[in-house]
Amino acid sequence: MQFSLKQDHFRPVMKADIRRFRPAHAGLFAVLASFSLSACGESQQQRAAPPPPAVTVAEPVKRSIVDYDEYVGRFVAVNSVEIRARVSGYLDKVHFTDGQLVKEGDLLFTIDKRPFQTALDQAKANMQRARADLAFAESDLERASQLVRDKTITQQAYDQRTQVKRVAEAGVLAQEAAVRQAELDLEFTELRAPVSGRIGDRRVSPGNLVTGGTTGTTLLSTIVTTDPIWFEFTFDEASYLRYERMAAESTDVASRGGSSQVRLKLIDEKDFSHVGRMNFIDNVIDKATGTIRGRAVFANKTNLVTPGMFGRIQVQASARYEALTIPDSAIGSEQARKFVYVVRPDDTVAQKYVTLGALSDGDRVVTEGLEPDDRVVVNGLMRVRPGIKVTPQRNGGTTTPAHSAAADTKK
Repeated sequence: MQFSLKQDHFRPVMKADIRRFRPAHAGLFAVLASFSLSACGESQQQRAAPPPPAVTVAEPVKRSIVDYDEYVGRFVAVNSVEIRARVSGYLDKVHFTDGQLVKEGDLLFTIDKRPFQTALDQAKANMQRARADLAFAESDLERASQLVRDKTITQQAYDQRTQVKRVAEAGVLAQEAAVRQAELDLEFTELRAPVSGRIGDRRVSPGNLVTGGTTGTTLLSTIVTTDPIWFEFTFDEASYLRYERMAAESTDVASRGGSSQVRLKLIDEKDFSHVGRMNFIDNVIDKATGTIRGRAVFANKTNLVTPGMFGRIQVQASARYEALTIPDSAIGSEQARKFVYVVRPDDTVAQKYVTLGALSDGDRVVTEGLEPDDRVVVNGLMRVRPGIKVTPQRNGGTTTPAHSAAADTKK
C-alpha cells in the first residue's frame, strides 16, 4: 500500500473522516458541555450568596415618663438699684473696685463733707438760741402770771407774753428739725450699698460735681443682685391653657397658683442640671405676640450666671404616665413619617410606622405603633430592608432567635 503525502490527496481524506465522525459523537459533546456549564453556574451562585446580615435588636423599655416643654429665656436680677447722690457736692472718694461684689451697707462713695458739717454746726447753734429764747419766754410768762393775779398788769399784756412763749416753742421745734435735716444731709454724703450684689463701673471720678435731689440727679453706678436670680421666658396661649387645666389635677405643672419645679441649662451645657421653681406668671397675654410671661427663681451661690444671660428651661407639661422607649438611633424617616425596623419571629424584617414623643434621658418615647415584645433593630439599619432575613443579636453579641426572644418577653 502506498501513501500519498501530497496536500491535495490528504485534505479530502480528513474532511471525509470528520463528516463520518460528527453524526456519531455530536450529542455526547453537547451533553458534556451543558453539564459543565450548569455545574459552574451553581458553584458561582453558592459562592455569591451572602449569609443573613447580623443586626443588633432590643425590646422597647417600659418606663414612667413625664413630658417637658422647653423655652428660651433670659436671666433677670431680682433687684437692680441705681446709685444716685441725694445731696449736691464734689465727689471726694470712691471706695470700691469696678465690678466687685458688695454687701448691703458697704461704703461706695463719699461726697465732700465740709459744707454739710458747717451747715449742721450752724443749725445746732440756731437751736441753742431758740431754746434760750424759749427759756426766757417761759420765765417771763411765769412772772406775768403772778402780776396778773395782783392786777399789776393787764390781761392783754399777759396774753402777749403767752404768745411770745408759744412762738419760742415753735422756734425750738423748727431749729430741731433743721438740725435733723443737716444731720441727714451730712449722712447722705456717704453713699452705701442698699442691697448685696455686683456693682458696675463708676460713672463719675473723684473731683467732679455731682447733683443730688429728686430731679436731674447724677448716676454714679448700678448694683444688681445675683443670688437668687430670676429667669424670665414667654410661652404661647395654648400652652398656658394646657398648664392651667392640668393644674386642677396636679401642682407639678407651671400654673399661676403653683410653684412647680423646673430645670435649666446654659448655652454651653448639655444637661438640664440647674433646678429651680416657678414663682410668677403674668396677668395678661401680649396682644402682639399671643404669649404670656413666666418667671422662675434659681439659686446662684457661685455667681456663675449674670443678668442678661440666655438659657433654656424645661417646664413639666404632663402628669407621669407609662410609655415605651427605644434608642433614638433606631428611628428612620420617610418624608414626614417615622418608622422602625422590627424582626419577626421568623427572623425577617418588617417596617413599622410609629408616633414619637419627647426625648427622655437620651431615649425616644414611642406613643403609638410598637408592642412591648417587638424586637427593634437598633444597630445595622443600613444593612436591612423589609422582607429580608437577618441574624438578630443583642447588644452583647449573642444571637436572639425568635423563641428565646419570646421566652424573655414572657419572663
